[in-house]
Amino acid sequence: METMTLDRPGGDPQGRPMPRQKILPDGVLGMLLFIFTEAMLFAGMISAFVIVKSQAAGQMWPPYGQPRLPAQETAINTAALLLSGIILLFAQYAFKKSETRAVVPFGISIFLGLFFVAFQGVEWAQMLGQGLTMQSSTYGAFFYLIVGTHALHALGALGGMAWACVKLTRGTLTQSAFTTVQLFWYFVVIVWPLLYWKVYL
Repeated sequence: METMTLDRPGGDPQGRPMPRQKILPDGVLGMLLFIFTEAMLFAGMISAFVIVKSQAAGQMWPPYGQPRLPAQETAINTAALLLSGIILLFAQYAFKKSETRAVVPFGISIFLGLFFVAFQGVEWAQMLGQGLTMQSSTYGAFFYLIVGTHALHALGALGGMAWACVKLTRGTLTQSAFTTVQLFWYFVVIVWPLLYWKVYL
């Protein structure tokens, strides 16, 4: 007696399931999840800082004897970081047309990121020299905690971009890998103006 075999939904005529197309590459999805959790981390730190600062309403802020942060100088550094993010967009557009055309703008973006981190290091040395430490006051503790956490993220993102740049020069960088490291750097770039506004101004 002859039997009939029905095709399974979503499968081939032999009944094997067809592989589903991924909406996002694994690396991109993983980075988005990581960015979401880190955004919550920064939101928590900023909220705590704002609450402590509001409780000091009517009192001197920064506390007496503590140096003021170099807001004007850091504004220049902030502009360099934002410019790095903008140039990274050009690198992405260039990569879609030709990998070799993306090397220069990508390298410039990395250089500006390194400039930002180095400038922050100089700033830290100046603040420490003026007596601002994590033990000197709550003000100092929040400054080093928030800005230091951002600096660690910046270093991590720059490490990923440097790895991607090496792959790019060798012609082995994939679109998904490029997008993954870009997302990390965009997070570093976007979160910094908020930190600058809340902590420095």
